[in-house]
Amino acid sequence: MSKRRVVVTGIGIVSPVGNDVASAWTSICEGRSGIAPVTRFDTSAFPVHFGGEIRDLDLAPFISPKEARRMDAFMQYGVVAGMQAMRDSGLEVTPAQSDRVGVLMGSGMGGLESIEDTYDKFLETHSPKKVSPFFIPGSIINLVSGHLSMAFNLTGPNLAVATACTTSTHAIGLATRLIQYGEADAMLAGGSEMATCVTGVSGFAQARALSLRNDDPAGASRPWDKDRDGFVMGDGAGAMVLEEYESARARGANIYAEVTGFGMSGDAYHVTAPTEDGEGARKAMTKALSDARLNADEIQYVNAHATSTELGDRAETTAIRRAFGAAADRLAVSSTKSMTGHLLGAAGAVEAIFCVLALRDQIAPPTINLHQPGEGCDLDYVPNIARRMPLQNALSNSFGFGGTNGSLIFRRV
Repeated sequence: MSKRRVVVTGIGIVSPVGNDVASAWTSICEGRSGIAPVTRFDTSAFPVHFGGEIRDLDLAPFISPKEARRMDAFMQYGVVAGMQAMRDSGLEVTPAQSDRVGVLMGSGMGGLESIEDTYDKFLETHSPKKVSPFFIPGSIINLVSGHLSMAFNLTGPNLAVATACTTSTHAIGLATRLIQYGEADAMLAGGSEMATCVTGVSGFAQARALSLRNDDPAGASRPWDKDRDGFVMGDGAGAMVLEEYESARARGANIYAEVTGFGMSGDAYHVTAPTEDGEGARKAMTKALSDARLNADEIQYVNAHATSTELGDRAETTAIRRAFGAAADRLAVSSTKSMTGHLLGAAGAVEAIFCVLALRDQIAPPTINLHQPGEGCDLDYVPNIARRMPLQNALSNSFGFGGTNGSLIFRRV
């Protein structure tokens, strides 16, 4: 069976660098960090005092105050990003076509903050009556998809993904497959996260995964730099409307890019660490190239997973060299996590959006805070300043705990 073409016709974003696509992309192109001291809770007893929080998000155009009170923050972010994407697409879903349009939004962690708050209330009296009847629907991962399906009458596939930091890359890739093989004609896909809370920060800090650069939050996320000391937590959401190409063109939709390749793999190696040779990452990229029917030298830009950890950054560099061979030295490779922090389950969707905007505007985003590459980090990382350059194909990487890997390829249309 031949695959149908799939294009991106709508995008939405909530992020530490901006709560809409225009402001976030401007921040990225200008190399502005969204990392600052955490204000959501008292960090004085914590080893880490900063992160990429969402600031000044106006929910009113998207969610009523009553609905918002019944949603964890990660759910709010996902619904807002999804609504932005649908409005941006201009896709009108009629009753006759609603079962051909679906939604696939994921999260790596789900409603951590709601779980914390609910247990605190339970401990006050040890009575179940303190637990809100809205606790479960307000915190479980698939309810982002549920709310968006109801908002736009999307009665097609209604799914969620939870694959750690690869979540929303998998969501976009799997949604693309549903359209390619005829299960749907359009899908709203992406992911959301809000883990900059007590348990999220303390859990990653105890695992010694986070940067401790409390005296310089904006300079803390420094992928590939020799002085990197861990990743920076970030919150937010990203969403894309994906459509079958011919139907999108027939309705006169604005097409950002085409999704041409998707690859997945598993490390089968370690709970949190990649293999030194980056074999799982290499397989995901190679499979995406094969799916797109592209040679390695036909990719111009890679938005790397690169979280600012010693092992991960080096392993991904090795994987890129192995996947691209001699073409690796001609790639522009950058990590927008240097500005947003690591949005966990939302990272892949947000970075996929930056890829399609890079293709649209012919700009490779920078990696800020990169002053001297560390050992084994020897690619062109677009240090500190965005670069105007011809871009036809871009690849986005995501790798998660448990050895779960995903790569997406987008083509300029």
